[in-house]
Amino acid sequence: MTSAIKGFRNKLPSVHYIIVAALLVLTFFPLTWPVQLPVEFWIKQVLINLIWASLFYANYFVFTPKLLYNHRTGSFVLLVMITIIAVVFLNNWLDDFLGLPQAMDKIFAPEGPKHIEKQDHSGSYITIIMAMIIYGVSTVVALSKKMQNDQLTFQATEKEKISSELSLLKSQINPHFFFNTLHTIYALADNNTGTAKDAIYTLSHMMRYVIYDTKNDLTSLEKEIKFIEDYILLMRLRLNENVQVIFEKQAGMKDYEIAPMLLLPFIENAFKHGVSTIHQSYVYIDISQLNDQVKIMIKNSLFEASEHLEDSNGIGLTNTKRRLDLLYPNKHSLHVENNTDLKEYTITLILNFQ
Repeated sequence: MTSAIKGFRNKLPSVHYIIVAALLVLTFFPLTWPVQLPVEFWIKQVLINLIWASLFYANYFVFTPKLLYNHRTGSFVLLVMITIIAVVFLNNWLDDFLGLPQAMDKIFAPEGPKHIEKQDHSGSYITIIMAMIIYGVSTVVALSKKMQNDQLTFQATEKEKISSELSLLKSQINPHFFFNTLHTIYALADNNTGTAKDAIYTLSHMMRYVIYDTKNDLTSLEKEIKFIEDYILLMRLRLNENVQVIFEKQAGMKDYEIAPMLLLPFIENAFKHGVSTIHQSYVYIDISQLNDQVKIMIKNSLFEASEHLEDSNGIGLTNTKRRLDLLYPNKHSLHVENNTDLKEYTITLILNFQ
């Protein structure tokens, strides 16, 4: 829900206050006239303005929702015409019932009413114009309310959809990570029991992070980086002297909140496809911060066997890119460079936390 829509929603009741205030002003405005008006006039003022209020809210709560919302424009126009005609007749009937013309003549024509051959229809025209204004205002307010509610419903649906999708993405990423990690420990178990124990100990710390810190939508950047450091430590256990691993982290970074397990697939991919047990290879990871931006750069060796570095089943990176689009729309940039001349694969991710 955007702040603009929240503001509109909070201000919506003020529309009704304005309508009530306008009717009150319209009712008592004749008090400013330099004459003492008859009782019949004030009775008519109160009754006609109650009619205007009834017309406004009948259209606001019933006519527009039942007809215009359901695209029954013809029925709506017909109903408007019928009610306007009814209001004109009711207005004229009130004048006759209250004897308002005669009472007003006593104030404005004390010498006696003039004989008028032609009937004056100005009152009916004013009533029609006023009814059309009431209909126009109430229809605009009702349609604005519908647009607001539709937008809120759409945003709630999108939020629920994104939440469900993110839960699915996270549930796919975590088993995928543990699948690869357990393979590493399995490979160490027969040849180096001590190293395997260290790997299990490190993995236990990582599992604690996954179990307790990734159940929420956000975690701290510090914890996410610590998780990455544990992962790198785990990867070092199975690498030989041909592989150079460099991890650099800017000191004193601000601890932002970040989506958990967001960075791991990029780093996991670098170790999976960028190292070799035969050839000289490297993985370089740098995390830095400038103002409200956090930059993660990952470089690794590129071998001919890997034309593009993607997960074998496409889960990790594909879902991480999707998570970035959902969680940081217009607040992130992801640049991937596959430099075959330098035989280097680079991923640069910038997150804007402003």
